[in-house]
Amino acid sequence: MDSSFTSETFYNVGSIADPTTSYLDEDMYLQEDLDVFSVTMAVLYLAVCIVGLAGNTLVIVAILKLDKMASATTVYIFNLALADGLFMVGLPFIAIQNFQNHWAFGDLACKLVMVLDGINQFTSVFCLTVMSIDRYMALVDPLRFARWRTPRRAKIVSGFLWLFSLLPVLPITIHFSARDGLCNLDPQVASDSWWLAFITYTFVLGFALPFLVMIVSYTALVVTLRTHRHQASSPGQESPRLETQVTKMVVAVVLAFAVCWLPFYAFNFCSLYHTDLVLTFARCFEFVVLLSYSWSCANPILYACLSETFGRHFLTLLCPTKRFPSVQCNPDTERYDLNDTSGMGNSAVA
Repeated sequence: MDSSFTSETFYNVGSIADPTTSYLDEDMYLQEDLDVFSVTMAVLYLAVCIVGLAGNTLVIVAILKLDKMASATTVYIFNLALADGLFMVGLPFIAIQNFQNHWAFGDLACKLVMVLDGINQFTSVFCLTVMSIDRYMALVDPLRFARWRTPRRAKIVSGFLWLFSLLPVLPITIHFSARDGLCNLDPQVASDSWWLAFITYTFVLGFALPFLVMIVSYTALVVTLRTHRHQASSPGQESPRLETQVTKMVVAVVLAFAVCWLPFYAFNFCSLYHTDLVLTFARCFEFVVLLSYSWSCANPILYACLSETFGRHFLTLLCPTKRFPSVQCNPDTERYDLNDTSGMGNSAVA
């Protein structure tokens, strides 16, 4: 996964700055016995795949069975979980190639896996970005933005996000194929300028702009909550609690996104330059790629830990014989009033 914009492709191609040099050089990885690093990474890939599929499947089932996508928020969460779950599907193919240093699935499978990986990766990031804006509208002025936050409009926006994710993926369909036993970039387009332009625009679309939108939206949200609490003549006990819960969610989501994706893009920019520590760089790169996949596992965990609504949904699915209190909301507007002290505001952080 070492020289495209998706987390699968960068590591496989090698150094685009010099197509004759590959981080997966056979002299580097040919060993009589499987080393500890290869076995460890294979186990970690398997663990991430299982946890990611299980967690996101649980989110999807919870939404379809218990929530039925009754609000704009859960429509976005559904699409986020769907993209994260599908993102895990290509992981076994990539893990096998990294483990064996060989692509054994043919040219068509190479293109399909890379394209699906790219679409799901960008859709996941775009959904999380839109959710940050949605959270701001839901908590700051729900009545004003009510007509923009209906489930129907959320489904239209989500469909657009899936279509928009096709744009950065188009180069994969043209330039990626199974060559020389690996699924990687065609050497005809491997050049410094092409590679730099490629990783730059995918970094902007896949990390920089989404991260900036999330920071601005969540910062404005937290500031607004604090301002409202200080201005309220008789603030209820739920206001500080809601502020604390939202703040924790903001910090967790932003940190998880940055920690999982920033090293991935940083390593890809570093791949333009050569160092003497080729093997060390390649192994660190493989771990960074796995870290980017781990982000899709983090989202369901964040829901369970930081959202009381999804926590109840998960408990209901996992323990069907027990009854848990439900959380209701207006399906069209999610009218969470900042003055509400009934506890309804807790579900606004879902």
